[in-house]
Amino acid sequence: MSEVLFASEPLIRLSAFATIFAATAAWEVLAPRREPKLARGTRWPGNIGVVVLDTILVRLLFPTTAVGLALVAEGRGWGLFHALDIPMWAGVPAGVIALDLAIYLQHVLFHAVPALWRLHRMHHADLETDVTTGARFHPIEILLSMGIKLAVVAALGVPAVGVLAFEVLLNATSMFNHSNVRMPGWLDRALRWIVVTPDMHRVHHSIAAREANSNFGFNLPCWDRLFGTYRDQPAAGHDAMTLGVEQFRDQAEQRLDRMLTQPFREGDKTYARGRREPAQ
Repeated sequence: MSEVLFASEPLIRLSAFATIFAATAAWEVLAPRREPKLARGTRWPGNIGVVVLDTILVRLLFPTTAVGLALVAEGRGWGLFHALDIPMWAGVPAGVIALDLAIYLQHVLFHAVPALWRLHRMHHADLETDVTTGARFHPIEILLSMGIKLAVVAALGVPAVGVLAFEVLLNATSMFNHSNVRMPGWLDRALRWIVVTPDMHRVHHSIAAREANSNFGFNLPCWDRLFGTYRDQPAAGHDAMTLGVEQFRDQAEQRLDRMLTQPFREGDKTYARGRREPAQ
């Protein structure tokens, strides 16, 4: 069973990614939420290029995936779940929830620490949000995030099935909640009690610091409500709100080479997580 799961992981994740990407991209064409100001040809080469680079670096620099480490932990009895002898039926959903909380806290950390924000702001420097924004992260941030994820998996001893489920779910919801898709207001209001919706997460990509410092969740929306970082709507409304960060407004900043050097250019004196206005 373990060998089959480990061998199948790449195919499962790639199939899920391709399916969700294609479906969401088609939805964006058929029912866009905002009229894009930049053509896909301006943004997509850089966004997709950094995804390819991130994938290659993770494979080269890490000896195992999160699922692989979970299988090792299962075999050796590592982690809190094994110490407490939590059964599989409870460990899988508990593991998914615990990993999602870890991602929420990591996200807040990358906004709170200036050096980490310089890495993370490349994600926010996208002048639009769509399905590709959900995977647009600086390679150094991806490597740090992978290290944090592996540490959490080993410390908790999350079942490998739960780790795989979380990886697929996070990937899918990240593409969904960054997408530029329109849905009825009543459906958005209902869904955002269960999952982070595009309208909920788009607030987080506002150029206004008070709005960018809210709605940190990628998957479960409960963490923002629980920790007081939830903001219902952008002040200017979704159609009029400005996305991105102040320093990188030129279209040339959407090129891959410029994206990779953004953390090492121009500080951000206007941004301070510690001075965040209370979310509403």
